[in-house]
Amino acid sequence: MRVTQSMIANSSLQHLSNSYGQLKNYQDQLSTGKKISRASQDPVIAMNGMRYRTQVAETSQFKRNISEVYNWMDTADSALDKTTSTLHRLRELTVQASNDTYESTQRANIAKEVQQLKEHLESLGNTQANNKYIFNGTNTTNKPIDLEAGQFSTNGQNVEIELLKGVKVPVNITPNNVFSEGLFADVQALEDMLKDPNTTAQELSGMLDTLDVHINNSVDERAELGARMNRVEMIDDRIQEQEVISKRIMSDNEDADMEKVITALMSQENVHRAALSSSSRIIQPTLMDFLR
Repeated sequence: MRVTQSMIANSSLQHLSNSYGQLKNYQDQLSTGKKISRASQDPVIAMNGMRYRTQVAETSQFKRNISEVYNWMDTADSALDKTTSTLHRLRELTVQASNDTYESTQRANIAKEVQQLKEHLESLGNTQANNKYIFNGTNTTNKPIDLEAGQFSTNGQNVEIELLKGVKVPVNITPNNVFSEGLFADVQALEDMLKDPNTTAQELSGMLDTLDVHINNSVDERAELGARMNRVEMIDDRIQEQEVISKRIMSDNEDADMEKVITALMSQENVHRAALSSSSRIIQPTLMDFLR
């Protein structure tokens, strides 16, 4: 096979072009920190990267959902704590008023505080988190309690938020379990009894059992909410671990090993310089150089 000068020149130029391509790849990896900058460079890495990025995006969304759940549950827990304290105060006032030594004017003064506590219970029942009423089931845009209108929530549908794929957790409490129409009716009855001078101490004492029922309802609902909060915290820990794992796998798939890239780039630079030097020696001579 006859090897001509043009064949040698073309071959040298082809090798130089390939060398430039290798230098460009290493330079891209060095500047971007990624193994590839286009899917065509390695389809397997590109496809795996899409899956891993989807996992990381899902984990990030679940973390945002967790924050929303904590907002709901912490607000609900605080409201239930204040509700229980208010009910205990109502019970203390009832015990105090059931003393036979209390006159009608003194009971009337207690009735005024009972009225204020009743309105406080209404405000607690209308608690909002992120401009959403948390004690009205799925109807989060309308307040559940309006004493003037005689309106009380009966919405028992749970507000569920997805914390893991296929795992949804209810974040609200059933309003009827705590802020029921019966609660406000009983508090109103207590207020009316205190205003009535004919009310006996025994009749007032009979309200203690009724208040105890409402106190227990509030405590039980808070305990149930606390159990769900414990589960949410365990899910939160799991999500944190999944995020670390997903990001590590994505990094192993996409991120370039900078030490290896720098070493390979320096080696390729030496090869390229040698190729340039040898090509210049081969391509430079012409027929005129020999005729001289």
